Amino acid sequence: MSESLQRLLGIMRELRDPARGCAWDREQTFESIVPHTLEEAHEVADAIHGGDADRIRDELGDLLFQVVFLARIAEERGWFDFDAVAATIGHKPVRRHPHLFGEPAGLSAAEQSRHWEALKAEERVAAGDQGVLAGVARSLPALTRAVKLGKRAARVRFDWPDADGLRHKLDEELGEFEATLRDREGPVRQHDELGDLLFALASYGRKLGVDPEAALRRALDRFSTRFRRTELAAEAAGTELRALDPEALDRLWQEAKREG
Repeated sequence: MSESLQRLLGIMRELRDPARGCAWDREQTFESIVPHTLEEAHEVADAIHGGDADRIRDELGDLLFQVVFLARIAEERGWFDFDAVAATIGHKPVRRHPHLFGEPAGLSAAEQSRHWEALKAEERVAAGDQGVLAGVARSLPALTRAVKLGKRAARVRFDWPDADGLRHKLDEELGEFEATLRDREGPVRQHDELGDLLFALASYGRKLGVDPEAALRRALDRFSTRFRRTELAAEAAGTELRALDPEALDRLWQEAKREG
């Protein structure tokens, strides 16, 4: 184990020390740390998207700290320690890449993918996770989870034969959602039908080979950039957005869109 990693593990022991540790760090549990872990993972993705090597390094360190934190909590409970976590992940790539570390050899990329999925399915069964949809984390972003669930179901042919069928399904789901608004069926039914519509839209993207999560992220980035341009244009004119009438606001927005 490297000196840097040993130092990090030592710091965590000090932070969690029952007598001398940090009060906040001592109070943390698996459940309380999870939101921080997810946030750090998203910040890693954001840093990679920005292409800043220094920030990527820093954010990876923050994410590693979360792993060390969770492993320390587990060690205190007598479950496992950080070394066991590292040992476990060290075994998985070897087991899942027999074309490199054993037999069979010479698999194509498609064959490797199928073999990988078969091995993961065996691991899920061994861990007690049953069913085609087992192992798709509920904590994933909803659109990403929708695509993964759809892909799993498609393996057993529980899927639309083509994108056209899904396009008609979108119309159907939109009609059902609008009916809940028209009939004032209440928030529970409206949430259910809007969820069905969003799931159908995610499936439509999957069928067309368009990642809905990535598409929405790009749309949000465009919206954020254009909205800021609109704010700055209003400030340059000596006013603010809330003071503009709809026509003036739309003119600034259209100008922002023309810039890209």
